[in-house]
This record gives sequence, C-alpha cells and structure tokens, in this order.
Amino acid sequence: MNTSGPAGQGLRLAPFRGLRYVPERVGSLAAVTSPPYDVVVRPDGLHHLESADPHNIVRLILPQADTAAARHKQAAETLDRWLAEGVLAPDAEPALYVYEQRDAEILQRGIVGALALSAPAEGIVLPHEDVMAHVVEDRADLMRTTAAHLEPLLLTYRGDEEVSGATAVIERTIEHPPLLATTTEDGYSHRLWAVTDPAERAEIEADLAHHQALIADGHHRWATYLRLQQEHSAPGPWDFGLVLLVDTARYPLRVRAIHRLLHRLPVADALAALNGLFRVRDIDGPLPLALEALAEAAVEGNAFLLAGDGPFHLVDRPDAALLARTIPADRPTAWQTLDATVLHAALLDHVWQIPDAPEDIAYIHDTAAAVEQAERHNATAVLMHPVREEVVRDLARQGVTMPRKSTSFGPKPASGLVLRSLALD
Repeated sequence: MNTSGPAGQGLRLAPFRGLRYVPERVGSLAAVTSPPYDVVVRPDGLHHLESADPHNIVRLILPQADTAAARHKQAAETLDRWLAEGVLAPDAEPALYVYEQRDAEILQRGIVGALALSAPAEGIVLPHEDVMAHVVEDRADLMRTTAAHLEPLLLTYRGDEEVSGATAVIERTIEHPPLLATTTEDGYSHRLWAVTDPAERAEIEADLAHHQALIADGHHRWATYLRLQQEHSAPGPWDFGLVLLVDTARYPLRVRAIHRLLHRLPVADALAALNGLFRVRDIDGPLPLALEALAEAAVEGNAFLLAGDGPFHLVDRPDAALLARTIPADRPTAWQTLDATVLHAALLDHVWQIPDAPEDIAYIHDTAAAVEQAERHNATAVLMHPVREEVVRDLARQGVTMPRKSTSFGPKPASGLVLRSLALD
C-alpha cells in the first residue's frame, strides 16, 4: 500500500502526559497489565486478571456491574481513586513514548502518542473492518465517563529502509535505560521510553506527516474517538486519540484469524443445513492437526473448520450458485472471495439465518477457547484461516471495509503500561 500522502496532510502525532502505574504501589507491573478489552472474553480470564493484582487495568477497561451505566461509573470512580491514592500518576511533562514488545519469535517497536483524528474519507487513517454499533456505544460511554483513553489502538504504516525520522529516534532512544521494563505471563517482554526532547519529537512528527496508517487493531475504539470528537465541537483533547504506531516495513506484524462462536446452533444442525452447499469432511484431531488441514484447504478457496461436538468438520468448496445469489456483486473480487465475506453473506445470513447479535455470535481470538466453549455449551465454533496482510492493505487503500472481526493483528500493545487522561491535555 502506498502510505505517502501530501505534505502536511499525513499523520499528526502529539505528545501527552502519560498516566502510568507507580511501581511501588502495585505488586508488579506485569500483574497490572491486561490484553486489550476485546481479547479478554473468557470469564475465567477476567477473574484471573482481577485476582492478579487489585489494581489490574481490567478493572478500568472491563468493569463489572449489573448495568452499563453502573460499570462505567465504577470505572471512573476507580480511576479517580487510584489517582488520588498515587497508584497511577501523570508523567511530569508531555512525551511521545517508544514502546517495545519482544518474545522468542518477534520484535516490535513503535511510538505511542496522541494522534489527530481524521475521517476515513481523508485517507489518513484507513479502517479495514466494519464495526458493531453496540460496541461503539459501550466504549463511547466508558471513555465519556472516565474522560480517559485507557488503552492504545494499534496502527501501522509503511516506512522506507533508511534509518531516519521516527526510526532513527527509536534506534537512539532504546540505547538509554527505559522508564519501565516487565515480562508478562504470555512470555512477552515490554519496555517503554519517554521522548521529551523537542528536536527528537519534531523529527518524529515531520516523518509521520508524510504517511498514512492502517488500523490494525482497534476499529471500535477509533470509531468511538470519532463519535466523541463530534460531541465536543470546540477544539481540544477530544480531537486526538491514543495510538501505537508501528512501521511494518521494519517490524512486520502477525496476522491471525478471529473465530466465531454460534451460541444457539448445535454442530449437528449446522452440518445438516450444509447438505449439497459445501463439501464436508470429518478431520481427526488434535486441534493443531485439524488447523493444518484447514490451512491446506484454504490454499484452494474458502474453507472453515467447525467444532463443538468432539470431532472437527472441514467445510470447503462452496456451491457456485449459492455464492452467486448471496455475495454482493458490487465489491472487488478480493472482497467477494474473503472467507469472512462467504461466512457472513452465505452461511450466517442465508444458510444458517443467524443474526449478527451478541446473543447469537461471539468473536473469539483464542482458537482453543472457541472450541472449548462450543463443546461446553452445545454450540458451534467456526474456526477461520487468517487473511494475508497485503489483501487487507489493498482493500483498505480502495476504501473497502472487510466484514467485522476479520483479522487479528499482533502482537497487540499491553493495556496498562501508559494511559491518557483527557483532563491533563
């Protein structure tokens, strides 16, 4: 994707006074972090995070109460209390932050800052997925009530091979001791540095002004930023959103699938409805072997793996007539042939007739968790094969959005390392 834009009309990243945990007031920095809110889907995972430390960030991003209003009020009160008690404290001066994640297989570095908001039509920040209105409403009320951005979005851009601009600042910055360093239980090490020197910040900002970005993770939060900006007509802190920007020419991301859990559809009923419309084959486990079979089938065309009744069922080779009457014809071929397009337009909407509502469908990142929940609740897990990153970028460049929750880019930034209070900007 061509990520260059007209000078002065690209990304505008501003420094902010980050809110960070005071290490002496918490058990450990690792114990107060969390994956992004939409990755923490299992109740046992939520409870595990809550019990890891009484100040875990999950108490802000996923507060627990009987109603949405009560949840969000609770989050705001918790945030205020932690600030008053010195559990969280603002940095002394505005900064951009260099953030590094590393495990045995991947190294990712990027810059955290407050990004000037822009509409998709401006071509500066490109979404690639649709969003769900109820999720945007929930996140908007949480941000509105807390007056804070609690976790950064993940955005990517494509730099060049030269060590200049933002890349040069990152390379120089990591030679200094970090503000914080921790290793989370998933095996990732995290380090964070503050860039406060005006000349270095200007170097970053001048470089990014020539680029556009793809939303890799956080479409609902970006839509939330835009909604809240519209609610605040006067210029101010709501015109910016907390993001992590990663140059994927230098630090390629992983692209993984997001799976579907169909709460009210047993596997037997799902398979019966496919008669003559798809090829169905039983696949032996365990799960890694079944996923290998899915990957092989996906090379030839659309393929899905159904689970929930013990064995695995490989579903591929959709009927051409079914696709012709269910897939919208006014989109590019690359969109029409996406697994997510075929799943939603042909299977969910037409064959299974399942509404895209939270009581009917859950979106789950973890493959084993999707299978486990399907088996536990007599439901159907639809396991997906990831789409290639270049397909995502090409569609985004054309202004074509993919079906919601089509991809999972990572590694995602850990929540809890740096927050943004709009009251401080």
